[in-house]
Amino acid sequence: MLNKERIRQMTALARYEQEDGKKEMKISRYYRNDYIGLMLLKNFFITTIGYFLVIGLWALWKLDWLMDGMDSMNLWLLLFLLAAVYVGMLIAYSAITIYIAMKKYKRAVKNTKKYTQGLGTLLKEYGREERRQRNRRNPE
Repeated sequence: MLNKERIRQMTALARYEQEDGKKEMKISRYYRNDYIGLMLLKNFFITTIGYFLVIGLWALWKLDWLMDGMDSMNLWLLLFLLAAVYVGMLIAYSAITIYIAMKKYKRAVKNTKKYTQGLGTLLKEYGREERRQRNRRNPE
């Protein structure tokens, strides 16, 4: 027999599985620190590549200025400045990444826990119905 509440519950569980469930279940399989570390590693590579692309494009754009001032320019100061900006940018982006990853991880664990509880409730309901049907067929 079909139960409307059970159908609603199954639909909600299936919708979660199809939408955010796949990503969130994958996230919730990690330990929190492992997930944050993975996001930081990804952030490091993306930030580094982006920074060097921007610096490279800037250097190409200002190539005449760089070549003209090469003899009077303090290269160590320029390199120090570029390194300081890179480190500052990396620290700022890492802090943002940690904050976002923690929020994402907490939400994923919470939603996955709700999903698992919903599956457990559904399984219990099916078990109760199966016992009722068995008792109807084989009364003692």
